[in-house]
Amino acid sequence: MKLVVSLVAALVTTTTFAATPASKGDPKAAESIVNQLCVACHGVDGNSPTPANPNIAGLNAEYINKQLTEFKSGTRQNAIMAGMVAGLSPQDMLNLGAYFSAQQAKPGTAADKELALVGQKIYRGGVQGTGVPACASCHGVQGKGIPAQFPRLAGQHSEYIYTQLNAFRLGARSNDAAKMMQSIAVKMTDADMKAVAAYVQGLQ
Repeated sequence: MKLVVSLVAALVTTTTFAATPASKGDPKAAESIVNQLCVACHGVDGNSPTPANPNIAGLNAEYINKQLTEFKSGTRQNAIMAGMVAGLSPQDMLNLGAYFSAQQAKPGTAADKELALVGQKIYRGGVQGTGVPACASCHGVQGKGIPAQFPRLAGQHSEYIYTQLNAFRLGARSNDAAKMMQSIAVKMTDADMKAVAAYVQGLQ
């Protein structure tokens, strides 16, 4: 009986959420913010010129908005980003999400081909015996992700990917739903992370 009640409650919640129109962002309205705040680290088109900073071109708008909102609230901590988003309104963040999601992500190239081959095995099949699942199960075989839930990884800088995996492992980043990434990263070795990061950078 409890299971039936829970399922009904979940269905009602889902239906209510779906019936509520999502707020839309205006890409044009974000252009001045991009030129003032974002361009130095992420490039005008969201393809970052610096390996330490993520490529955000082509990421889902809802995912971008979530990250910006959580940088502002402190749920996701980063001193630089906290300063950047401090003066942004909720609509500004929606506009930025719409702007960068509409940009074309540039393909990357794996710098270390041998390491990338090791990473490919982990990305597609996980790590047997340690409980590390295949990255592809959430981020897709081509690294395109699942919109609004799991971000695009294809072509992302290996340095950035490694840093984020390590942050999840150490608990320095904890804004993942149900601690999913934290529970996975804690089972990964440094070598695992570097291999996956190398593979992701060249994934297209």
